[in-house]
Amino acid sequence: MTVVAVIGGTGADYFPGRNDAQLLAGDNAWGQPSAPIEQWCAHGHTVMFLARHGLSGRIPPHRVNYRANLQALKDAGAEQIIALNAVGGISVPAGELVIPDQLIDYTWGRAHTFYDAAEGPTEFIEFTSPYNSNVRQKLIHACERAGVSCTSRGTYGVTQGPRLETAAEIDRLERDGCDVVGMTAMPETALARELGIPYAALALIVNAAAGRGGDDGVAADGGAIHSDIVRYARATMADAARVIDAYLSDL
Repeated sequence: MTVVAVIGGTGADYFPGRNDAQLLAGDNAWGQPSAPIEQWCAHGHTVMFLARHGLSGRIPPHRVNYRANLQALKDAGAEQIIALNAVGGISVPAGELVIPDQLIDYTWGRAHTFYDAAEGPTEFIEFTSPYNSNVRQKLIHACERAGVSCTSRGTYGVTQGPRLETAAEIDRLERDGCDVVGMTAMPETALARELGIPYAALALIVNAAAGRGGDDGVAADGGAIHSDIVRYARATMADAARVIDAYLSDL
């Protein structure tokens, strides 16, 4: 039996299988996690789910207590982590799933390491390939088994948020080599590496990045963008759930 943790972001409310979950408190030395850990069994494995933005979805990306979240999962016995990230598509269309293999961190001011206390030595973690290759390959295979189309690699540009980016900023990210843009991959990915937990991401393209979706003027008040994100979050979260179900059945 393997203990697989899923961290859900925007659209987490649409992730199925949580109705009969056992709730686990996760307070630890780093504070209170975003939400209680929800735990249930599937395909003979333990599944843990943590809502990154809280049960109400109101914790913005720059205010998430990433250290408390990751430590809570570690303490609860997580052996693998699959992160669900709602992102904007730069070179990938809305509605697609992406399993990134690289990232570029543009965030600032976040508590991004466990090694910031005076006691104990600092460890310089290897981060050349930020996502675990074994978990990534299993996710790619799970997409094939579930009949869900996915882009099997890509670079995730991590911005500060909570505002979306300007068209010029997206142009810059594209020049830097980013394929998708989101706000939550860092410091979460690095913290998982510091804790030694194999971690990979399933990125859900819920909107076209700025300047990539036609006439952006129609969404000047934010309403149209929000409704598009909600619509694609529903559709892609259903696909993500099928992929994770296939992933668990193959373990």
